[in-house]
Amino acid sequence: MKLSFQLTPFGDSAVLLHFGDIIDERIHEQVRLCTDILGQKPFPGMIECVPAYASVTVHYELLEVKKFCGGQPAYLYIEAYLRGLFTQLTDMSSAKPRTIILPVCYGGEYGPDLSEVARYTNMTEQEVISLHSGGTYKVYMIGFAPGFPYLGGMPGALFTPRKQVPRVLIPAGSVGIAGEQTGVYSLPTPGGWQIIGRTPRRLFEPDAKEPVLLRAGDIVRFQPISLEEFQS
Repeated sequence: MKLSFQLTPFGDSAVLLHFGDIIDERIHEQVRLCTDILGQKPFPGMIECVPAYASVTVHYELLEVKKFCGGQPAYLYIEAYLRGLFTQLTDMSSAKPRTIILPVCYGGEYGPDLSEVARYTNMTEQEVISLHSGGTYKVYMIGFAPGFPYLGGMPGALFTPRKQVPRVLIPAGSVGIAGEQTGVYSLPTPGGWQIIGRTPRRLFEPDAKEPVLLRAGDIVRFQPISLEEFQS
């Protein structure tokens, strides 16, 4: 795969690689490949790269990078490094994505907005559950809160606008819909997404060796479970 991007400075200690302007699976495949390559071959002074829907922000330690610049501006050194690296590695493909199954108890106490989504989409509650849990979703980015996944691939028939009045507190594990996106709250936070269910799995455990369950590029599937299974 050939990487096609625009590169611009992002402050004095980061650069932005911009791959497109829409949420698109092919564009995100380039984002994943870029992230994978930089994870394997970071330039001196690189701190981390942060993928988003259609871009990657690469953060670096300016003073460390300047040690390798030969007197030229750090941005130009990094640009030359990245373009040279990606030109050499255009035949690479990104790693095979993981598939994560999230059990979800839909409706009732854990999905207080299921009926509202059903009314808006002209479906029964069971039809909403079947359509939502029957899909395959890609994690495009992690943001908003630690471990919160923005998922692409939700069926268009489920598109439902955000709530006009956000809730003060949404429990961790809540599965929601907002416009064309679906996602899972990783922490108890305020929010305006339509909550249709909840998963008992923890998406963020700060004391764990790997605190965040999901990462960009993962495939997520939702598996309906009963109230008894959720509470067991």
